[in-house]
Amino acid sequence: MPRFHLSPLNIGEGPRRFLYDKLPSHSGESQSPLPQTTQFFKSWKQRNPWSNRIQRPRMSFARVVTLVIAAFLLFAMLGTGIYKRHIRLSHRGKGEERKLYHWEHYDKLHGFFNGIRDLVAYRDWVPEQNVIDMSSSPNPEDNIKPKKPAPLNDKKEPPMDPIVFNPYPYASEEYLKHHDKVETCYLDEDNKIETPDIYAYPGIPQNMTAPFFGSYEELGLREDVCFERFGRFGPYGYSYSREEGGLGMSAKSEAAGSEKIWSTEKKVDWRHMDWGKAQKRCYEKNKVRFHKNETETKDSENAKKKVPRHAYILRTWTGYKYSDYQLLTIRAMINELSLKSGGEYDVHFLLHVKDDSIPIWSSEEIYQKTIRDNLPEEFWGMATLWSEQQMKMYYPEPFPNNVYNHAKAPVHSVYRSAHFAMQWFAQVHNEYDFYWNWEMDLRFSGHYYEFHNSIGEWAKKQPRKGMWERATRYYIPSLHGSWHNFTEMIEEETFNSDEKPVWGPPKFEHSGMLDPPKEVEPPQSYLQDNYDWGVGEEADLITFNPIFDPAKTNWVFRDDVSGYDLDLPEPPRRCAIITVSRLSRRLLDIMHRETYIMKHHMFPEMWPPTVAFHHGLKAVYAPHPVYFQNNWPLEAIDGTFNHPHKPTDSVFGWGEHNQLGNSFYYNAAFSAQWWRRWLGSRENDEGGTEHELNGSGRLCIRPTLFHPVKYEKGAE
Repeated sequence: MPRFHLSPLNIGEGPRRFLYDKLPSHSGESQSPLPQTTQFFKSWKQRNPWSNRIQRPRMSFARVVTLVIAAFLLFAMLGTGIYKRHIRLSHRGKGEERKLYHWEHYDKLHGFFNGIRDLVAYRDWVPEQNVIDMSSSPNPEDNIKPKKPAPLNDKKEPPMDPIVFNPYPYASEEYLKHHDKVETCYLDEDNKIETPDIYAYPGIPQNMTAPFFGSYEELGLREDVCFERFGRFGPYGYSYSREEGGLGMSAKSEAAGSEKIWSTEKKVDWRHMDWGKAQKRCYEKNKVRFHKNETETKDSENAKKKVPRHAYILRTWTGYKYSDYQLLTIRAMINELSLKSGGEYDVHFLLHVKDDSIPIWSSEEIYQKTIRDNLPEEFWGMATLWSEQQMKMYYPEPFPNNVYNHAKAPVHSVYRSAHFAMQWFAQVHNEYDFYWNWEMDLRFSGHYYEFHNSIGEWAKKQPRKGMWERATRYYIPSLHGSWHNFTEMIEEETFNSDEKPVWGPPKFEHSGMLDPPKEVEPPQSYLQDNYDWGVGEEADLITFNPIFDPAKTNWVFRDDVSGYDLDLPEPPRRCAIITVSRLSRRLLDIMHRETYIMKHHMFPEMWPPTVAFHHGLKAVYAPHPVYFQNNWPLEAIDGTFNHPHKPTDSVFGWGEHNQLGNSFYYNAAFSAQWWRRWLGSRENDEGGTEHELNGSGRLCIRPTLFHPVKYEKGAE
């Protein structure tokens, strides 16, 4: 969702400025003196016949020479300016560098692009940031840092074999002690075609770059493996022919060692797959895991723990083009989240019908035709349609007292109210406990179930004390140390600040609010709590970027607030950039009621965090690993991202250019480049098949969330 138009594709052009509103023009009968003056000269011309004659003033020779010289100098100056501008533009077109951002002066990192021939065991891995070039480092302290170059591997084969990556706990004795058995799900109705596995390498390329933000260990993700494209996407059709039911996309790729996955894996013919039916069969086989029956209700002591269900919602729209790479990604989502989990997740397409004139709600035939025209056939049974016209009826206007509509768009436009469709979906599909709001330009290199399940379990363990304050900060393990140290640091910062910590629903002046749930009132005071309250409680909101106070920044949509009394101060707000998140049914239900009962509304990235904030719900920012293309000094990255000197410096405002060089933000330019390099593409005259063949092989990267990826290509 664009804001400042700092497009990753236009990074070389520099940042564009805001488009300020023009002053309103006069309408109706103008009070300006200009029409009166014009009418005066018109009537004067009619009265004075001499007015139409050309008057030639008498001029002395000296005066004429002066005018000629002045005119010559004026034209010379204009010509020089035009010429210099032409030269400047032509040089820029020939590669003249623009003025660099401050972070672009830091050295570029290259360990992202180390390949599978450089694999080492995790215990032997040394991050690129820790490798010191002694020839250029006069600092004696650098001598104590580990220095291990990437191993020299003259062989084309990787030094280790890939392994099946299985993050599911279902076979363990501990799981079966407390939960019902998971019944195996299959791809076909006859229960003959098994769901495929994916493969990882049990190591990391030596000197692979370490992430600056987030932690694999803290979230409970395996940090000792990496994924390359054959093991990750091969089982979904990447590496075998269309005649065999695959997609045949790997013909020009470097492929050393890739054939080893087929020694244990069977190729699946995906040509006639119906994922919608497969998901429904899987749920029916396992529904005892999610709902208590009468026997279990009576015998509560011996009852098994029931597992929450998740709706995994892909936000798409009519006209969206699904590439073969997109098919691989979606197949991976459904297989790993839904079928292999025994139905814990259902993947849905929430498809925005952009043409409001299509009567999708009055004709089943038109409804199904719209799906067939806008989704690949294997996903037809997974779509739910919606339109802005429908939202106008579901949440009718007015939404009064808007503070400032910076987008200059109607309140029901998807740009300003993407959450309307999510709220409506949760009302229609209230059988789920959680709803993941997922965008089509997200990519993930690891295993979907491991990532989502680990984040949910991590959020469940988080205490409420300091919750909102921690969520405002990026976690930098190399600087902050352990999560425990980070938590104590935030508490100390809060204590030394002028602001009171958030503890329960905030008190603020308003003219009408829904009452928060009774269970969110703190059981004891902030000082009495020993980080106990909230531990074991499911999070109502999980975001993937910090949850900040927009009033403290110059984020452009901070005042897109409607329905509150304009005679009172604006209500306190919270925001998380990118709408990607996990929302509880409780949160979505309150959002829904705040919208249709109270007529409250805010910009989409501000609305869920603010409702959670106002109603005392549990909200956390998950510190997933985020990589940076440049080697920022730790103090500089902490100061820039966590402690800006003034609002205009915020990385959630005019300082968003600081996000361009990382792997996850709405305008992160490096993200898509790195993802395409992993697929085998040549980017910016670097990488590609020849480079991989002559270098360390194809890329192998740790589980990483990429955004945005607007297009994909591989080896050519």
